[in-house]
Amino acid sequence: MSDAQIVDHGLHQGHMLKEARLHSAGLSVSLLNFGAVTRDLRLLYDDRPLILGFEDPAAYLYNPGYLGVIAGRVAGRIQNARFALDGQSYQLDANEGDTLLHGGAQGLSHVFWEIELLSDASARLRYHSPEGEAGFPGAVDVSMTVTLEGLAITYDMRADVSAATPISLAQHNYYNLAGGAQPIRDHRLQVDASSFLVLDDANVPTGEIAALDGSHHDLRLGRSFADLDPEHRGSDVALVFDTCRDPQLPVATLTAPDGLQMRIVSDQPCAQIYTAATLPEQPGALPGQRIGPAMGVCIEPQGFPNAVNLPQFPSVIATPDHPYRQCLRLEFGWV
Repeated sequence: MSDAQIVDHGLHQGHMLKEARLHSAGLSVSLLNFGAVTRDLRLLYDDRPLILGFEDPAAYLYNPGYLGVIAGRVAGRIQNARFALDGQSYQLDANEGDTLLHGGAQGLSHVFWEIELLSDASARLRYHSPEGEAGFPGAVDVSMTVTLEGLAITYDMRADVSAATPISLAQHNYYNLAGGAQPIRDHRLQVDASSFLVLDDANVPTGEIAALDGSHHDLRLGRSFADLDPEHRGSDVALVFDTCRDPQLPVATLTAPDGLQMRIVSDQPCAQIYTAATLPEQPGALPGQRIGPAMGVCIEPQGFPNAVNLPQFPSVIATPDHPYRQCLRLEFGWV
């Protein structure tokens, strides 16, 4: 296979849209400098795409479903797009009614990052978010190193801040381990979580953490999406990982009908599970795929959504002395 490369895709919004193409012995990945998007993650054994993606990289400039992005500064929803920190109130740029979703219209998913190759199997993306961007305090220097190793991919995310400010990133791939031609209803998901965050009518956490025992969202033993959602209503829920877990072991496992499996190793306290019920039908998917409702599942490890307004939740405030760190590792194999 040829060496890793960076390919230019023309000027857009005054910036060159760039794509880094990496490979290991078992996987290939394509990364865009816009939104730090993972455009294509592929199993080389049978040239199988593992995530939903657009064939044209420029399609990500309009990406209402956040396909493949890094969501932030703060992933998930912030109630009323507002929070207080150190005695000062901050009004953010709401982008979902009165709510801030995934950092807003000026979030990390909507800007051009710098991108560089580190090796055939690794690349680094960087972005400087100035103080006040999207309404947040403090300047932030974000970096993400993506590395392939055999049948695994690691996202190492970091943010250094000039002043105390909330940071909670999430990788937003839509996984379909069968290639993306058919919905994910025959996929099976297992998650080591015994509680979940209760949401209000705007899908914002209320502060209540409820036990999963007997709940519709209990995935500890693993369930197919057809069993989880027989009425095709979809799921969009934050599952809380067990605090006593071994951080080196997977927190979730997704299994395709043919036995291909993805194990998710994360150091984050929860993950949003979204089965794409409201993902609009969109043209221009990778060859052989469909982009639309129930065609993929997002498994988004992150800090607790709306934690900036709920002091009982684990803090998502980064400071100059305590910068932000997150490591996400996806391991693929067969069962």
